Amino acid sequence: MSEVRLSLRDDQWERMAPNLPGKSGDPGRSGADNRLFVEAVLWLARTGSPWRDLPSVFGNSNSVFVRFSRWSKSGVWDRLFAAMREAPDFEYIMIDSTIVRAHQHAAGKKGGLRLVRSDARAAA
Repeated sequence: MSEVRLSLRDDQWERMAPNLPGKSGDPGRSGADNRLFVEAVLWLARTGSPWRDLPSVFGNSNSVFVRFSRWSKSGVWDRLFAAMREAPDFEYIMIDSTIVRAHQHAAGKKGGLRLVRSDARAAA
């Protein structure tokens, strides 16, 4: 299988890592590879694929799902999002008119806007 493109840069991971469970020093078992797991979740979010289509480089899809579910129930994702929003990275959301184009059909129907009553309202 070809290599999967990863999303996180090292500086982004360094901001995330202290907010995740399973670090050495935390009680209980330490996470096998938190970064690879987070990359798997980001891959799923980016592609919109079902869990079963997760590339094998990320591990067993069921194991990734179970870990995702545990983190969701324990509020890990909420804490992570709260921590990451402190210093947002707007690299991917900068949009200007040079990259936004409307399709020719986006202007609407010929003749302009015309309001049409629904049959339910007309019958009342």
